[in-house]
Amino acid sequence: MKPKDELGRRGEMLAADYLEDRGIRVIDSNWRCPRGEIDIVAVDGSDLVVIEVKTRRSRNFGDPLEAVTRAKLARLKTLAVMWAHEHGRGLGALRIDVLGIIDDGRSEPDIAHLKGVY
Repeated sequence: MKPKDELGRRGEMLAADYLEDRGIRVIDSNWRCPRGEIDIVAVDGSDLVVIEVKTRRSRNFGDPLEAVTRAKLARLKTLAVMWAHEHGRGLGALRIDVLGIIDDGRSEPDIAHLKGVY
């Protein structure tokens, strides 16, 4: 596995632990279809939450949250509808969150969680 892929996988594991510690139940991860991928699908109360995770080693090339564009958020909304349909779940309240993680591998990861960005 490439170092970038390893960093991404580690970031998604950190994100899942972070969410679970806050009472947000992860129900799926790395769901793929021809139109894209959802990093994490979770449930927070009655909300279905689709979560994009961006992990970087440092902020040298910008904050990881800056890498999530409006186009990406719109695609995540479409993917959320597709995921819900495939899994026989009603959408009810849908929320899209973004987690930005800085993990240099030496110190405690820095996690920023933006709720309801779209």
